Amino acid sequence: MALTVLPPAAHLLFTGRIRGRATRVVFYLAVVIAGVALGLKASWAIGGAVVIFGVYGLARGFIPPRMNRWAPLAANIVALLAVIVLLTRDWEPLGAQRGLGGNLIFVVVLIGILMTAVMLFQHFYPNILRWCLRHKALFLSVPVAILVIGAVIWLGFDRVFSWIPRIEQTVGIGRDIARSTTFWVHGSEAFPGLGREFMPPLEEGSFLFMPTTMAHASIGEALDILHKQNQAMEGIPEVESVVGKIGRAESALDPAPVGMIETVVNYKSEYISDASGHRLNFAYDKSAGAFLRDAAGGLIPDPDGRPFRQWRAGIRGPDDIWKEILAATQIPGTTAAPKLQPIAARLVMLQSGTRSAMAVRIKGPDLEVIEKADLAVERILRHTGGVEPSTVVADRIVGKPYLEIVPDRSALARYGVAIQQFQDVVEAAVGGMEVTTTVEGRRRFPVRVRYQRELRDSIEAIGGILVAGAEGAQVPLSQLAEIRYVRGPDMIKSEDTALVGYVLFDKQAGRAEVDVVESARAAIAAAEASGDFHRPAGVEIGFVGTYENQLHASATLQVLVPLSLLSIFVVLYFQFRVVSTTMMVFVGVFVAWAGAFLLIWLYGQPWFLDFTFLGVNMRELFHVHPINLSVAVWVGFLALFGVADDDGVIMGTYLDQSFRRIQPGTVADIRDATVVGGRRRVRAALMTTVTTILALLPVFTSTGRGSDIMVPMAIPSLGGMTIQILTMLIVPVLYCAARERKLKKGSAR
Repeated sequence: MALTVLPPAAHLLFTGRIRGRATRVVFYLAVVIAGVALGLKASWAIGGAVVIFGVYGLARGFIPPRMNRWAPLAANIVALLAVIVLLTRDWEPLGAQRGLGGNLIFVVVLIGILMTAVMLFQHFYPNILRWCLRHKALFLSVPVAILVIGAVIWLGFDRVFSWIPRIEQTVGIGRDIARSTTFWVHGSEAFPGLGREFMPPLEEGSFLFMPTTMAHASIGEALDILHKQNQAMEGIPEVESVVGKIGRAESALDPAPVGMIETVVNYKSEYISDASGHRLNFAYDKSAGAFLRDAAGGLIPDPDGRPFRQWRAGIRGPDDIWKEILAATQIPGTTAAPKLQPIAARLVMLQSGTRSAMAVRIKGPDLEVIEKADLAVERILRHTGGVEPSTVVADRIVGKPYLEIVPDRSALARYGVAIQQFQDVVEAAVGGMEVTTTVEGRRRFPVRVRYQRELRDSIEAIGGILVAGAEGAQVPLSQLAEIRYVRGPDMIKSEDTALVGYVLFDKQAGRAEVDVVESARAAIAAAEASGDFHRPAGVEIGFVGTYENQLHASATLQVLVPLSLLSIFVVLYFQFRVVSTTMMVFVGVFVAWAGAFLLIWLYGQPWFLDFTFLGVNMRELFHVHPINLSVAVWVGFLALFGVADDDGVIMGTYLDQSFRRIQPGTVADIRDATVVGGRRRVRAALMTTVTTILALLPVFTSTGRGSDIMVPMAIPSLGGMTIQILTMLIVPVLYCAARERKLKKGSAR
């Protein structure tokens, strides 16, 4: 499209002429009709702009020449206003509650600030470039400093400058002298390095609430807890529906014990919307400050009204709803529930067999040893930095009460009762015996018989069950067997032919998964080294969860990122055919890379965008929160690498062509030619940068499905393209320096 369709279309639009008065009238009448159709079917803003264009074409012959000179400017202004209004209606950055006026003011101010900065840079660009050409070393120190800062933000202050202590040790100075300085301490605190995680959590519109009861809790007690928690969650205004589940089907695909509760909690959307997800408006009385309602108390639909917010004033996001759920469902005897969502939780369960994004997997020779190690690791993790203590839960493997009926063979022989007869009585009376099968259509149901509950609900009742002896005597079961309660496993898990147990835990808010897992691993190793934790013989400790996905993703990205950079370099070389010019343009990729890390760092600072505009906090509007390195962020970097060298290509190509044509003979001529070339291409380069930035801004304020992934993905592109304006100076300065050096070498010869 860009290479074949747009050039001839632009030629027709800007240079084409319609010959013949009748043809021109018919053409512009068709334009007016098309504009009216667009206004009715699509958008009145676009349709209105097309109608104005058609009307101007019809009336152009009757407009005085003096006014015709202002027509292009007026058309541009009308088109700009139409685009801004259309953008505001579709974007609504401040939210629907601010109305068209408030959102329009915000969009105009935002675009005005951006365009003013760009136009000022374009106006003063020749003067700035001349100063940079006169002070090349001083100017080039700026991008070098940006590259160093980007590396420090990414890897951390300690890792980037770890060579300083090694040099000190080599020359005989103490290794910790530099690390003890105030500069080093503050630098390490300010730049600890970015956290790592697999993917940002994606909001699904529901939660999976999964607490557990104690292993010895009966099914009646577990059901009572389930009902109480469901009632508490249904009392939260933002909760739409609650569906709880306990137990499992007769299938090995869902090995859930009775003590594990699974409740799907669907919460209401922030605004009432239709089936397609579009917000609905309802009649609103501005004087009373309330929504109008019909006789039945329902809202009255009104396209010109306001959207109805279903969340309370203190609820700003799903995290606040989750906090309300945790506060309402606290019951003694149940554990805390990690924050889970149905789809994500099922994926984690299928992958690792746990119900948490992070867990310690303990393999051992028997269940008692595994449980002992579980409890010891649980105590360690509760005091580990980055781990939320309330979410640390170890499997209570051995603790379920089992009723055992142990036959006394001597007593059985004394009364003449066969062991098979004894087992049949126990099965029929307590467990239930299948006697037949009923067929109902295509379905079959087994029919079981056993004693009524009151005859088997206690040890005394079971002991009173009568067993027929050899001579017809009815012998109580208590005289033929020992009936006792024993502790046994709640559920037996195995993996890789070994018995396993898990210690579930979750991270604190603002911490990255990989960093928390590494802290937990280090804490366990330190406790074992200090003797606080004695690992039983045959026990293996490892970590499972989404942490493993991040390891696999890192291994893949370690290949993809260098390969993409190499591909970009090869493509640039095919364009310039000179390694030196290719390297000059390629520098823009690294500068944009550093700029992306600068914006990621700013997103983690509490003061960044901490102000309000028209009553809206900018941190909440642009979803400002600490960003961890994830697959989404690295995909954003890959997208940035593809567009970061555009300005450099524009500058480098024109400078290469101009110098090949002009062949300047002095240093002054080289600098003048560089300024002329930069001035000719700065507008096109700025257009590339500005259009990219404007296209990304709506992503940062989006709140729909997928915004949790799109915002981290867009941050590298916005930060990189913003700082990439320096490329418009770096490439000319490096190109000029190379030409001056070549000229001096030729003069020396």
